[in-house]
Amino acid sequence: MNIAVVGLSHKTAPVEVREKLSIPEPQMESAIAHLVSYPHIVEVAVLSTCNRLEIYVVAHETEQGMREVTQFLSEHSKLPIQSLRQHLFMLLHQDAVMHLMRVAAGLDSLVLGEGQILAQVKHTHKLGQQHNGIKTILNKLFKQALTAGKRVRTETSIGTGAVSISSAAVELAQMKVQNLAACRVGIIGAGKMSRLLVQHLVSKGAVQIRILNRSLEKAEELARQFPSQPIQVHSLSEMMTVISESDLVFTGTSATEPILDRSKLEMVLEPSQHLMIFDISVPRNVHADVNELTNVQAFNVDDLKAVVAQNQESRRKMAQEAEGLLEEEVSTFDVWWRSLETVSTISCLRNKIETIREQELEKALSRLGSEFAEKHQEVIEALTRGIVNKILHDPMVQLRAQQDVEARQRCMQTLQTLFNLDAEEQFS
Repeated sequence: MNIAVVGLSHKTAPVEVREKLSIPEPQMESAIAHLVSYPHIVEVAVLSTCNRLEIYVVAHETEQGMREVTQFLSEHSKLPIQSLRQHLFMLLHQDAVMHLMRVAAGLDSLVLGEGQILAQVKHTHKLGQQHNGIKTILNKLFKQALTAGKRVRTETSIGTGAVSISSAAVELAQMKVQNLAACRVGIIGAGKMSRLLVQHLVSKGAVQIRILNRSLEKAEELARQFPSQPIQVHSLSEMMTVISESDLVFTGTSATEPILDRSKLEMVLEPSQHLMIFDISVPRNVHADVNELTNVQAFNVDDLKAVVAQNQESRRKMAQEAEGLLEEEVSTFDVWWRSLETVSTISCLRNKIETIREQELEKALSRLGSEFAEKHQEVIEALTRGIVNKILHDPMVQLRAQQDVEARQRCMQTLQTLFNLDAEEQFS
């Protein structure tokens, strides 16, 4: 069996492709069930964020498993495999392991070192376990990746001043308008990304903030987290009114179709009114046709790359420091992964010896006859078990202690040959 990852990210696919492959949380259970129903896929975890969709699998046959994942992605996105394939990346075992470590550490993010991704990897781990996609191998891999992500943030300075997509959007807004305090700001949505938007807007001096959400209660809950700010809340039914009274609008809802387009804006905006819209959602909340309006500028997650580029160089130096830590975590996982081979050989050897012990014990007891006391039988049973355990103890300790891969492999092959162990049985 092998570990593989098939996916796409902001590096390989534009937002219009990424949004077609996004898997919202309500669909996660059925997506995982679909993937594990394929004949070659044993375990699966799905990491779906604004900037990436990555499917990690443990497969019986790696090539077949990756084909099955590609087939699933094509069906889910309704994109032909031929056009989808150009946007996909595929990584095997050690490369797949290192990739997840880098993702968890924020080294593969649009914003290098951003902190949100670690929580998203943790949530992916939780959902994978909850929906029976993650078992022994991916459980260990995701735990190791979370450890790696935490280490990078505590043992290096890459997390210092690292920004999320939300803060990159606020940075871009500040670059465009200079003075956020003078701007009327509307935020559509009241989730985690909107909370980060408010946090960064407040830190940059914004004071006229209005939050709109389908659930007024959730919007009020978000506003209460910033008691020193006079934040107004509105229901989503007031969206067009609030937009007509705003200079900047940020959208961060989980809607799967655009909630704003040219025709809606034309109905409420004065011909000379200027408006900037920052859409940080995938799928997009804002239709591309709004840019056809003369005084409206709309930016999506891909437009944030310009902001990110300004900070990239300093963070790149910090990332080099982090790579060394990740190598250590990959090595730790690799030692565990290779030890699975040892476990199977030991298990196979123990099963064989135990079968022999039981057969020989049964023969001996039958010869002693039925009058042989049950207490004596227990003594002989304990004696034979003790002999077997003592004989197996040293070989097992020595085999587990072999850190060198080639030496361990030679030991296992020697055991398999000497005891005539069936290699197939070890993995059955």
